[in-house]
Amino acid sequence: MRRKNKGHSLGVWALVLFIITGCAGPANPVVILPSNEESRVSLTYFGNKYEPENVQVIEEIISQFMLENPDIRVAYESLKGSAYYEALLKRMANGKGDDVFMINHDTELILASQGQLADLSGLATIENYTDEMLSQMREQEHIYWVPTTVSVFGLYCNLDLLQKHHQNVPETLAQWEAVCDYFVSQGITPVIANNDISLKTVAIGIGLAALYQTRQQADYFEQVNLGFTTLSEKLRPGFAYVEAMIANGYLDPEATLTTQKTSDDLELFANGQTPFLLTGAWAAGRLAQKNPDFAFSVVPYPLLEDGGFAVINADTRLSVNADSPHREEALRFVEFFTRPENIQKFADQQASFSPLKNGGHSRLTQIQPLIPAYADGRVVIGSDSLLDKPIWELTAEAIVRLLQGESLDQVMEQLDADAEQEEQS
Repeated sequence: MRRKNKGHSLGVWALVLFIITGCAGPANPVVILPSNEESRVSLTYFGNKYEPENVQVIEEIISQFMLENPDIRVAYESLKGSAYYEALLKRMANGKGDDVFMINHDTELILASQGQLADLSGLATIENYTDEMLSQMREQEHIYWVPTTVSVFGLYCNLDLLQKHHQNVPETLAQWEAVCDYFVSQGITPVIANNDISLKTVAIGIGLAALYQTRQQADYFEQVNLGFTTLSEKLRPGFAYVEAMIANGYLDPEATLTTQKTSDDLELFANGQTPFLLTGAWAAGRLAQKNPDFAFSVVPYPLLEDGGFAVINADTRLSVNADSPHREEALRFVEFFTRPENIQKFADQQASFSPLKNGGHSRLTQIQPLIPAYADGRVVIGSDSLLDKPIWELTAEAIVRLLQGESLDQVMEQLDADAEQEEQS
C-alpha cells in the first residue's frame, strides 16, 4: 500500500562560484550564483552535492539550461551531509523552501504527506525511465521526485594487498569470511566502515535479499505499512551479521563511530594497509584521483552462500516545491536536467548507473565488477519507496547502537519502536 497523501551570447551571463566558510557547522555550503542580465525569473536549487567535481557537472547543466532559457536564472546552493536535510525541512516548514531541491526517501515521506511536493508526472522525460525506477517513483497517479542516478554500494578491495597475502577477491559468504579471518589472524583489521552507509547497507542487504530474489518485497512492505508485521522480522538476520562482524574483529567499532562516509573512510583506505572498505561506489573516482599506490576494484557484497549482491538506490532525486511562485519554470528546469544526455553526464561523473531505459553506466574501470550483479537483478534497494517508513534513518541509528555495544535484542526492539513512533508522528 502506498501513501495516499502524498540566443544570447556567453557575455550576457557569468557563473561565479563562492565557497562560503564558517557556516552550518562542519559542512560548508557551496553556492553557484549565475548572472543573466536578461532574466526575469530567478530559481533557487538546493542540494547536497558539494564536492567540486559534482558541482562542476551541475554548473555545466545549469549553464546549458540558461543558454536555452535566457529568461531564467538558476542559483545552486549545497550543504554536506545530514545538515542538508535538516536545513531543507526547516526551510520548507518555515515557508521558505527553494524552487527545486534534492530529497531522499525519508524526507520525501515527510514532504509528500504535507502536500509540499509538486506533481512531476507531466514531464516529457518520465517515459525514459525504466519500469523498475517508475515503480519507485509513482505514488498512485502522481510522481513527486525524479532520480538522476542509480547509486550502488559495494566492497572496495585492495588488490595488491590481497595478492601480497595470497588471497583472492571474495565472491561468496564462505570466501569472504575465510579472507577476513585470515587477516584477523595476521593482526590486521580487514574492514573499514563509516558511521552511516557501510553497515546499514550490509544489514538491509542480508535481511531483504531473499525477498528481492523471489519478488516478494512488495508484499512484505505492504504488511509493514499496514502494521501487520515489523521491520525487524526480516532485518534481524542482517543486523545479527553486523554484530558478528564486530565480535569477530572484522572492523573496529570505536573507529567506525567517528569515520565519516566517502571522506574519512577513503583516506583510511588510501593508506593501503586495509584490504576492504564498505562504502558507496560513487566515491571510486575520488579515490582514484588520490592516486593510491595500489590497484583497487569495487565488487558486489559477497554475503550470500551462492554469491554476491549489490545494494542500490534511486538517487540524487529532484523535487519541485509545490508552493514555488515559479513552478512552471522549475518544472522546465527539472525536465531539462533529466534529459538523457544530462543524466548520462551525471552518472558518468558520479560513478553511478543510469535510471533510464538503454541508459549507460559509468565507464570508470574500478566499478565494472558491479555491472553484472545489476544487470542480473541481484540487487536490493536500500530505501525502497514501497515502504512507508524512513528505513535509511532508522537503520543508521540502529547500527550506531550496535557499534556502541547494545545487544541485538535491544537494538531490534528500539528499531521497531522508532518505526512505530514515525507512523504516529
